[in-house]
Amino acid sequence: MLKEKLRVLLAEDDLNLGLLLVDYLDTENFEVKLCKDGEAALRAFERGTFDVCLLDVMMPKMDGFTLARNIRSSDKNIPILFITAKSLKEDKLKGYDLGADDYITKPFDEEELLWKIKAVTRRMPENNSDSKTKIIPIGKYVFDFSNQSLSINGKVKRITEKESDILNYLSAHRNKVIKREVLVKELWGENDYFLGRSLDVFITKIRKYLKEDADLNIENVFGVGFIFNVPSPEN
Repeated sequence: MLKEKLRVLLAEDDLNLGLLLVDYLDTENFEVKLCKDGEAALRAFERGTFDVCLLDVMMPKMDGFTLARNIRSSDKNIPILFITAKSLKEDKLKGYDLGADDYITKPFDEEELLWKIKAVTRRMPENNSDSKTKIIPIGKYVFDFSNQSLSINGKVKRITEKESDILNYLSAHRNKVIKREVLVKELWGENDYFLGRSLDVFITKIRKYLKEDADLNIENVFGVGFIFNVPSPEN
């Protein structure tokens, strides 16, 4: 069980499911605010303070994707999990591209949802204060993990939390083969085809962010994973 009582924003238009989740999460030491449409959830988010968002995709007034986009515009770090009846690849990739941390498809087991919530919240800054205070030289860049930024020649690029987590892992294992399934499981808590596709999207973005240093290269290792090639400081 989580030691601290975390605050959950639950946006779910199925009232029966919503109340069941409220009761279940309450027994697991969560404080839950249930909203039955996207607009109500956005108002609640703007007025309150939450540690994690559980968003249904198909909702009246404002769908979950639009709600997530609004939430991300004001808070880049809060974990977002989509709850959906859809399992289409396009929907999952769209969700991850909006900054979602995970997905769970209806019908689901309540314990599976709890496991996913724990997986994303244990990576929150307040639960990882030691690992979130790093300034990391990467070639000609300076990577500020705590502030989610990359700097080079006085220019600062702000990146998302997931991009920051991926770059941090790549940097910590620089110049070594990183197995794809290990990286996916480290970041999302499970190995899944759609998560692997989402990882490819993030890797492509990070390559673009690092393009001003030609000596840096995230190399694909066919059938295995990646190598983040970073020259040693003396080179």
